[in-house]
Amino acid sequence: MKLTLSLDDYRVTKDNFRIKKAKTSVKRLYKDETHYQELLAQYRSEISELQEQMYAHDRYGLLLIFQAMDAAGKDGTIKHVMSGIDPQGVEVHAFKKPTQDELDHDYLWRTSTVMPPRGRIGIFNRSYYEEVLVCQVHPEIVQKIQRLPQEQLKDMKKLFNKRRSDIAQFEAYAQRNGIRIIKFMLNVSKDEQKKRFLERIDTPAKNWKFNAADVQARENWDDYMKAYEQAINATASPESPWYIIPADDKKNMRLIVSLAILHEMKKLHLHWPKLPKEQLAELAKCRDMLMAE
Repeated sequence: MKLTLSLDDYRVTKDNFRIKKAKTSVKRLYKDETHYQELLAQYRSEISELQEQMYAHDRYGLLLIFQAMDAAGKDGTIKHVMSGIDPQGVEVHAFKKPTQDELDHDYLWRTSTVMPPRGRIGIFNRSYYEEVLVCQVHPEIVQKIQRLPQEQLKDMKKLFNKRRSDIAQFEAYAQRNGIRIIKFMLNVSKDEQKKRFLERIDTPAKNWKFNAADVQARENWDDYMKAYEQAINATASPESPWYIIPADDKKNMRLIVSLAILHEMKKLHLHWPKLPKEQLAELAKCRDMLMAE
């Protein structure tokens, strides 16, 4: 029942990514709705078991970062892929407009304070990558709102190059300390995004999801794609890869994300803790006492 596909088609581990070559759709991976639900349930079960081993093993943590243009399906993917996993082992954080307190700190501060500890999975719905995506497309955010030292604002191209370098170094630092970071770009086409925006407008139950600013962002589509390409190429590595996931078919997207998470978790070689002989002897003693009651 498992899918046979090459994750190499979606994984980026070095400076060779070209956004124009990235697919937004691929051939359907599931036969029908029943098949899709069976596959997703199977992958969720496997992820759940590995997360329990990660918690018991207590040597690694995992951070999953989801970045995308609006309406690509970040919320739904997180919900469908990670539902059913022990809530004690998963923490989800969504990052929107920074608060005044967050603006008083460096731009990595608000995400650094909620990095997952060893044994747990952290999920970032948007992340510090907004600082080299939205802020690069709209540099006035940095120039007028973030209150950086004036000398840092003289060369904005240099500033964003340094930010991408800072992010790559931060992720390497996290990796060295047992926190593996996997990044997903949910790659939706401009036409599919338009379709989903219209659905939000035309469906009363989805009106709350619509934001006029999201439509305005479409005017800067090419600038966003350039910013994504630069960010991915500057921060992709074998230890902290990017996965570029075709997002026009939400079911396909969720299945590929599930497989990528499983692949990366299996590379950690997780296992249940092996107790020393003294503890095993104590367990045997306790068992004998219980059986004797």
